[in-house]
Amino acid sequence: MKVIDLFSGCGGLSYGFIKDGFHIEKAVEFDSSIANTYIMNHPKVDMIVDDIQNIDQAGVFKQGDADVIIGGPPCQGFSMAGARIRTGFIDDPRNYLFKHYFNVVKTVKPKIFIMENVKGIMTMQGGKIFGEILRIFSDEELLEGQPYKIYHRLVKAVDFGIPQKRERMIIIGTILNDVDFDIVWKQTKEDIERDYPEYFRPVTVADAIRNLSQTTVDGNISNPEPQTEYQEYLASDLKTITNHTRTNHSKVAVERMKKIGNGENFTALDEQINSVHSGSYGRLSWDDHAPTITTRFDTPAGGRFIHPVENRTLSPREAARIQSFPDDFIFYGNKTSICKQIGNAVPPKISYFLARFVRNILNEEV
Repeated sequence: MKVIDLFSGCGGLSYGFIKDGFHIEKAVEFDSSIANTYIMNHPKVDMIVDDIQNIDQAGVFKQGDADVIIGGPPCQGFSMAGARIRTGFIDDPRNYLFKHYFNVVKTVKPKIFIMENVKGIMTMQGGKIFGEILRIFSDEELLEGQPYKIYHRLVKAVDFGIPQKRERMIIIGTILNDVDFDIVWKQTKEDIERDYPEYFRPVTVADAIRNLSQTTVDGNISNPEPQTEYQEYLASDLKTITNHTRTNHSKVAVERMKKIGNGENFTALDEQINSVHSGSYGRLSWDDHAPTITTRFDTPAGGRFIHPVENRTLSPREAARIQSFPDDFIFYGNKTSICKQIGNAVPPKISYFLARFVRNILNEEV
C-alpha cells in the first residue's frame, strides 16, 4: 500500500508505516538538514525538499498516487485565525500549511489520511478551529463529492509503552464509511499484543536509557547489552550506536544542577531563575516517566531534561530512546537541528500502531 508523508520531519511517522510493510512513495520536508536525516534513514523514499505551497501549486501529486496520506501540518496559523471562524478559513494565508495539506488530500483522494497535531488544537479559539477542520474534511462540495468520515483521538505516549508524558491529537479520515473506529482501535491493540506482548506495558526512564554508557565526544559508543524489554525492542545489531553526545554546559549551569535532586527543579535553588518553563532545571527520576521531549531538551532551563544522576541534560540518543526511536536510527546535522528533529517527531511506537490501525481499516474493505 502506497503512502505520502507530508511535513515528514526526520521520519518518525514514516518509520512505523515502513516497519509494517507500507511503501512510502514520497515525503515532503522543507528543512534540508532535517530532510537529510530522513533520506539517510529511509533511502528508498523519494524525498522532496521544498515548501509544500510550491509542491501543491506545481501539480506534483495526482489522483491515485497513494492509498494513505500522513503528516502533521504545523498549527501556528490556526492559533492566529481570529476569534470568529469565517467562511474563508481555508483561504486565510495564515493557515496555508493546513490548506496545502488539505489540497493534497483533495487531489490524491487517498482512502485514508492521518493528521497529527498538538493537544492544544482542540481548544484553540474555544474549539472553533478544531471544529472547522473536522467540517472541512467532511464537506462534500469542497472535496468534489468525496467527503471523509472523520475520527479523532487524543493519544498518550505512556499508553503505548513509551516513557514520556507526551499527548497528541490524531485526526483520521476515511472514505470507507462503514468503519467502526473504536472496534478497529481495540482490535489493533490486541493484534500488536499477540506479536509483542510487552508493547503497551509501562516504561520508566531507567527502562529506556539506564544501559547507555558515558557520553563521548563523537557520540559513538559500543552497542550496550539490552537489560529491559523496551531496550530489547529498540536494540540494533550494529557494533556501535551514535548520537550519544553531551551538551557543554556553563560552570554556572553545572553548579545549579549539582544542587537539584530527582524530581526537583529550579525551586530547589536559592536564586531567581528567569524561565518561562515551570519545569526549568528539572531533574528526571529513574523510576518515573519523562515529560514531553521538546526541541529544547539540551537546555537546563528548557524543562525537566537533566539526567537522573549526571549533571548534564539528556544526550540526543537518550532523548531518542525516550521518543522510542530504535538505536540504529541515526540523526544528522548540527546540535540545534538534531534536537529539533527528535523533539518534533512522532514517536515510532505510536506510528507503528497507526500503521497497523490503518491496515486493519483497509482490510475491512476487502
